[in-house]
Amino acid sequence: MTDRRGTLWAAILGSGIVFLDSSVLTVALPRIARDLPAHVVGILEGESYVYSGYLLGESAFLILAGWLTDVHGRRRIFTLGLAAFGVSSLLSGFASSLEWLIVLRVLQGISGALIVPGSLALVTASFSGEEQGRAFGVWSGASAGVAVLGPMVGGLLVDALSWRAVFLINVPLVLVALWLTRRYVGEGRVAAPSGSLDLPGTVLTALALAGLSVGAISGQQRGWSNPSAFVALGIGAIATALLPWWMLRAPDPLVPPALFRSRNFTVTNLSTLVIYAALAVTFYYLTLFLQGTLGYSAAAAGVATMPGVLLLALFSSRLGGLSARYGARWLLTLGPMLMAVGVLWLSRIPSTSPAWDLSAAAQTFTPPSGYVTSVLPGLLVFGLGATLMVAPLTATVMRSVPVERAGVASAVNTAISDVGPQLAVAVLFVAMTHNFYGALARDAPGVDVTSAAVRHAVAPLNVPGPGVSEEVQRAARDASTGAFRLAMVVAAVLLFAGALINGAGLRIPSGAPLLRVASPDPLWRRCRHIAQEIRRES
Repeated sequence: MTDRRGTLWAAILGSGIVFLDSSVLTVALPRIARDLPAHVVGILEGESYVYSGYLLGESAFLILAGWLTDVHGRRRIFTLGLAAFGVSSLLSGFASSLEWLIVLRVLQGISGALIVPGSLALVTASFSGEEQGRAFGVWSGASAGVAVLGPMVGGLLVDALSWRAVFLINVPLVLVALWLTRRYVGEGRVAAPSGSLDLPGTVLTALALAGLSVGAISGQQRGWSNPSAFVALGIGAIATALLPWWMLRAPDPLVPPALFRSRNFTVTNLSTLVIYAALAVTFYYLTLFLQGTLGYSAAAAGVATMPGVLLLALFSSRLGGLSARYGARWLLTLGPMLMAVGVLWLSRIPSTSPAWDLSAAAQTFTPPSGYVTSVLPGLLVFGLGATLMVAPLTATVMRSVPVERAGVASAVNTAISDVGPQLAVAVLFVAMTHNFYGALARDAPGVDVTSAAVRHAVAPLNVPGPGVSEEVQRAARDASTGAFRLAMVVAAVLLFAGALINGAGLRIPSGAPLLRVASPDPLWRRCRHIAQEIRRES
């Protein structure tokens, strides 16, 4: 194996581990919440923290990690990230409580932030010309494969072994990636940036995201009776207010305000915020609902969500040329509208929809009729809309800034695509929990829904604990269905808002050069590659 080929596989394996860990987690969450004791957090609260904790660590440190990669060397930071990710994965696999797993997920997110910028930089530095295009094609194909197969593989691991296998499988993969890096990857360092590290901006970003998310979720879980929730919200609000003030005054801000002088850059980042929030809400709560309420096995839930992602993997990059023919603005309007229609279809899933037990012991692998009529059509329409939207959205972002700012612009847009899901999950946790326990109190009047014991035994979108009566179980199933319907309606509203933002706000001149996006899947936009195509006049 040549050094360049070894570098390519080290980069693909390193970033693939990060993306795989993200894609399989939602499939494992119900089993994690069922098996791990929770001493401080509630069940859905803990699931929200485990999901958002990774995004928090990654989004807060992603731009910082890019700076460290440029200053201290790609190979060094990439190796450090791999080692840290392997250790945090090993510890996550042996976590003894939900609270410890939350902490370790944050550390995993920080480790992933160290891996991703370096992996892309290694491929860029090792290949050039036509070979670089082929290398990024292999990269994109591997990323699409992870997106399609990740949930199914995760579900099989959870059902056949344990949810712990989802984390422990990372360890041998990390060891192989470390060996490839040590054997084939050479150290590379670009000229050190002229600016200095914006540590205050990084800290303010982390405090803003953590304070608002944790404060909202913990406050609702405890009925707003614990002052710590208000302290967290206060810290988040202050950090949020200080962040733009600091950006305007810092000599080398983490996010240069000058980027937002571009109308298209501002518009596309605003639409990214709401569209990716809706994207995360849809798949996060759909996976929980299928398992915790309808009774799907983990493998079935993973396979059930594949059709939409499969459309993205197969056709997104091929349909990128439509933006040249019909204009990116119209695709960026039509795509989110179709996604919203698909999500509204998912909101119609009834509480009586049958379960799907996809396992080695199952008598048939055929999905139930409820999946074919209630779930599959919504996912296909959603996937079609996302397929139309992804490539034009990323290309418009990158085309709206000068070439010398492309790296920072990409990092900013990626960070925003991580921020939206965190805030959306936190806000929806408040609304869904209120909706769930209100419906439960109405349908099971003898249950004290303000009791901590009741809230621990009966949580939204989760199987009720042992000892819960059949009457309460039926009421909880109906209440979870109502809470899920609320989440889907909110996701649809966000998607319609994204379509409106793009349709009314974008100004794309005719004859602008095309940008081709090789990475087809929005869930893994961190591994995208932008290549400029020159339009040839016939």
